[in-house]
Amino acid sequence: MLSPLRADRISVPPSRSRGRNPPPALKKTPTILHIEFLRGTKMDYTEILVSTEQEVGILTLNSPHTANALSKNMIREVIEALQGLDADPSVRVIIIRANGKHFCSGHNLSEMQGVGMVELKFIFEQCSRMMTLVHDIPKPVIAQVHGVATAAGCQLVATCDLAVAEEKARFATPGVKVGLFCTTPMIALSRAVGRKRALEMLFTGRMISAEEAERWGLVNKVVPQAELEHTAMELAHNIATASPLVIAIGKQAFYATVEQDERRAYHLASTTMTANLMTEDAQEGIQAFMAKRTPNWKGR
Repeated sequence: MLSPLRADRISVPPSRSRGRNPPPALKKTPTILHIEFLRGTKMDYTEILVSTEQEVGILTLNSPHTANALSKNMIREVIEALQGLDADPSVRVIIIRANGKHFCSGHNLSEMQGVGMVELKFIFEQCSRMMTLVHDIPKPVIAQVHGVATAAGCQLVATCDLAVAEEKARFATPGVKVGLFCTTPMIALSRAVGRKRALEMLFTGRMISAEEAERWGLVNKVVPQAELEHTAMELAHNIATASPLVIAIGKQAFYATVEQDERRAYHLASTTMTANLMTEDAQEGIQAFMAKRTPNWKGR
């Protein structure tokens, strides 16, 4: 995994993927993963599922009886799964989706009753770590949303690089209604939809429709439920046709510059494009374009 991004330094990420032409078909039986970590052990998950379909890693929240509430254990498992998918050179794009009726209902409030400040702070810090990891890893992460995504679940959607939702999906930050302002979800939400719309959601706690979420910039596309999985997978495969190294450079540069002032952002972007042009994939892409042929990405 890449180290956390620094706005004063953009480097070309090391290559971990081998270039391949895009697969001709989208449907394939997923391969269930038991992520191998450097320590040599295997992780058996209890609240998520992890699989791959061609170049796409799929992380499925799998606690339908809690509406996929982010328990301490689920947060830990998501962190470890993201790290594992990041380390897998065959995976170029990651989709986060969910089993059951809803995408994610936010934190598991039952874990927050009758506990001390140290424990509560740990929960929020670990959730923040999970969210920042989505940005830190060089592979694009797509949220595939159905049902409701509330509080930290809405935060997860806002945090993902891209999001696709089904027509009946709904989104909210309803903490104000139970006496707990959605302060951490506010960080990702305000960056996705802007101040005024974020504050409307935060102050009122009302549910917004998928149509509003698309119009406000919380999700990229809204489709019928029957087309949701195909649309998310098609988007992932489309991204996977590009050089994994170039995608990694671009994602790192995006988050390093997006909050910078214009002058500083242009300086960082110019430095990044110069480094990008020095890569083998950039030279191959230019040569392929001039020769009117398909580029052969090497990931370096």
